[in-house]
Amino acid sequence: MSKSLFPTRYKMVFGTFVLAMIVLFDRILLSVAKDPVAESLALSDKQMGWAMSIFALGYALFQTPAGLFADKYGPRKILTAVVALWSIFTALTGAVYSYVVLLIVRFLFGAGEAGAFPGMARAIYSWIPLQERGIVNGINFSGGRIGAAFALPMVAWLMDLVGWRMTFVILGAVGILWGVIWYVWFRDNPEDHKGVSEMEAKYILENTNRSSGEDEKTKIDFGKLFRSKTMWLLMGQYFASNFTFFFCLTWLFPHIKAKYGLDALEAGFYASAPLIFGALGNWFSGFLVDYIYKRKKWALSRKAPAIIGFILASVGIVASVYMKEVTPAIIFISIAVFGADMTLSPSWSACVDIGKQFSGAVSGTMNMAGNIGSFLTALAFPYLLDMTGSEVPFFYLAAGLNVLAIFLWTAVKPQYPLEITA
Repeated sequence: MSKSLFPTRYKMVFGTFVLAMIVLFDRILLSVAKDPVAESLALSDKQMGWAMSIFALGYALFQTPAGLFADKYGPRKILTAVVALWSIFTALTGAVYSYVVLLIVRFLFGAGEAGAFPGMARAIYSWIPLQERGIVNGINFSGGRIGAAFALPMVAWLMDLVGWRMTFVILGAVGILWGVIWYVWFRDNPEDHKGVSEMEAKYILENTNRSSGEDEKTKIDFGKLFRSKTMWLLMGQYFASNFTFFFCLTWLFPHIKAKYGLDALEAGFYASAPLIFGALGNWFSGFLVDYIYKRKKWALSRKAPAIIGFILASVGIVASVYMKEVTPAIIFISIAVFGADMTLSPSWSACVDIGKQFSGAVSGTMNMAGNIGSFLTALAFPYLLDMTGSEVPFFYLAAGLNVLAIFLWTAVKPQYPLEITA
């Protein structure tokens, strides 16, 4: 084992943690800016729903291609390219002048962000030993939740200071800066990085499920991929997870702001609480994944945290419906998001397990299905509310999907790699 107090692979994880913060920070901007954007462009709630959901559609459609590119060209080039791309469209959001242009920019923004987490998954496959992947995935996804939590009150404050248009420009510049630093510092394989000692490189190689000289140019057979039962199980459960969580990135802020008569800053602080709980859920789940794995229970290390998470998500999301005050409602939504985010580390760890050198494409395919769930969430909430006059049907739909995901996880076998070479 590497004896360095701070191995270089942990510096890589810090970089991906910061990236995850930027990903969710940029993604939640439109939710916080909903009122001034809608006022500037004269948009209805349904039109804002489409503006929020069109991001998820672009994000979902480009997941598998982005993961495939990460496998082929490496996470150094691909993460640099996609961060630069979506940061440009983040900045351009501040220049939109019509509803149609907003939809186009948001779709392209989503397409750019599609490569973020599949690229991270490919980096984890090469850099992170199996027994550390749970906590690393937990750390990365917690970065997104922390980023979004900070974004809610901070963006509300920044918009008051410089306006919503300039806020998008400033945050787009932050992403460009990250991309430059990543390209200069990172290498696709740890053995090629000057900061990685020979001892650490040996430790990584001996404890990952890759082999020295592995043929990474072997082509993937997508027919075999989409015929895989395990792939469909992971896609289905991730659809449910994202359906629950994406509500926090789209409609939670305007929902509690309107329902409980809060101002923007108050709503921002309340809406940030579930995201903090999401970060805690990621950390706890990541620890649990590794704890169980080290006791030689590979399959259980992925299944147990995910199943516990979906149980909590189901209970929390239903209980929140019956709360008359904002504080208890947020507490139960926080429990639901804690549970939903417990499913992320086992989901992405399982994708790296079964995908191996194709982990970018496999995780991207799972994330594609998940973000179809996100796409439908942003539309389901305003449309169900309009049809029924109540938010209750939406929350029961989310809870039902979480219950279904519990049964899907019982059939997942992460210890068996997919046979998907062409």
